[in-house]
Amino acid sequence: MKKIILAVLAAMSLFAVTGCKKADAGKFVLGLDASFPPLGFTEANGDIVGYDIDLGKEVAKRLGLTFEAKPINWEAKEMELNSHSIDCIWNGFTITEDRKAAMSFTEAYLNNDQVLVVRKDSGIKTLADAAGKVIGVQAGSSAEEAINDNADFANSLKKLVSYEENLTALTDLEVGGVDGVVMDSVVAEYTIKTGKLPLVCLEESLAKEGYGIGFRKDADGAKLRDQVWATLEEMAKDGTIAKISNKWFDKDISVINK
Repeated sequence: MKKIILAVLAAMSLFAVTGCKKADAGKFVLGLDASFPPLGFTEANGDIVGYDIDLGKEVAKRLGLTFEAKPINWEAKEMELNSHSIDCIWNGFTITEDRKAAMSFTEAYLNNDQVLVVRKDSGIKTLADAAGKVIGVQAGSSAEEAINDNADFANSLKKLVSYEENLTALTDLEVGGVDGVVMDSVVAEYTIKTGKLPLVCLEESLAKEGYGIGFRKDADGAKLRDQVWATLEEMAKDGTIAKISNKWFDKDISVINK
């Protein structure tokens, strides 16, 4: 009886170990906030497209993997990664010290600024002009971190309103629900230009940062990170990244191998 019990326990232990691993090792699942243009967003027909999506598809192809873009709750991104629901977080994902402690990061592939977006007729020209104003920000974003890291700016605000998505925050800004939105300049400039919105980004920046790709902080995560980064470096050398960048930004803004 004792041997039977030990055998059952061993089997259960094996299931517990293998059960948390990916069911399909041939897939490359990219986790993203699917409302983050032009890096990754959902079109009207339901397709997920964007700069990061094009990069991810090409990387997966070169690694012999099937690509999947999986929308996630941005506030639960680390849980999604550690539960093996996704293989990486790749969607304008700012590299920070806290995130580096929790994940394995690539080097930066794009640079970005956290900026304040306001209505053109708001009269707000500098960050100091936002004193006493209601400002919006995406919950769990690096924009939120940038605000918290700038105590003078944060303390000067009348109120900070959290949104699940940047696009919702910008819509609220247009109709006067908030006086400004702190967000990524890459996303803000693209959205304002393509949507012909009556908004503007202040020249003054709250924080300068780099976008990286986050993987699980274990041996398998580090291995996949290195494979993905080596593939991106190859793509930079053969001109593929420049081609993708020009498609979305009308110029090559990649910082890989530069």
